Amino acid sequence: MTDNRPGDRSHRRRADGRSIPTDRESPVGAPVIRGDESVAGTRAREAVQFDPDDPESLADAAETVREFASGSTNDDHLYMLRGAAACAALVRGEGSYKAAAERAGGDATVSFIRKWARVHDLPRSVRKQVALGRIAPTAAKHIARVGGEARLLLAWATLDGDLTVREVRSVASTINDGTPIEQALADHSVALGHLELTLSPSTYRDLRRRASVDGVLPGEIVTEALEEYFD
Repeated sequence: MTDNRPGDRSHRRRADGRSIPTDRESPVGAPVIRGDESVAGTRAREAVQFDPDDPESLADAAETVREFASGSTNDDHLYMLRGAAACAALVRGEGSYKAAAERAGGDATVSFIRKWARVHDLPRSVRKQVALGRIAPTAAKHIARVGGEARLLLAWATLDGDLTVREVRSVASTINDGTPIEQALADHSVALGHLELTLSPSTYRDLRRRASVDGVLPGEIVTEALEEYFD
C-alpha cells in the first residue's frame, strides 16, 4: 500500500505556517465519534472498535463490511460510520482494497470499500457533522474524494450552501479535474467563505460602527479578529 492508505495522516500548512489536519488523526477503526455520547447519545455505549491487528476484530470487520455492502440494513448515519470504520480496518489489516474485498465477499467490491474507507479517513470535524446528520454519508463519500484543504472547504460549503448530494458530487468531480474550489462552488451559486452569523445586539452595533468608521466591510473585521483568535 502507498501513503493513501486509510489511517495515514495528511496536513496542509497555512500561509502563517500552522499545520491543519485534512485526514483522520485517530487510530483506524477507533470509535472516536461513534463513541462520543455528546454526539451519539446512549448509542455511544454500543460503539464497536475494529482493530486491524486483532484477528477476531478483523473477522468482525469483514462481517460488518459484507452486511453493510448488502444494503440489507437501514440508512442510519451512525451505522454508516460504523461500516466505514470496518472498511478502513479491513483494508489496513488485509493490506489492500482488493484483499479486503475478497475477505469480505458478498457485494463488497473494491470500489465500495475504497469509497467508505475514505469517509472513515475524513478529519474528525467533518465526521462529527456526518454523525450529527448534518452532512449526509453519501455526500461525505464525495467530499472524501477531494484532497488537501479543499476537502475541508467543500465540507463546510456543503453545510453553508445547503448543497445536495448530487451537487457535492459535481463539485468534487470539477475540483478533481483541476478547477479551483472557488469557481467550482460558484458554478452552483455558492460563495466560498460566505457564512451567516447571529450576533448579540451590542456586538452587532459595535461591529457596524467600527466598519463604518474604518471604511471597511464587517467581514474584514471579523476575519482579522478570528485569525488572531485561532492563532
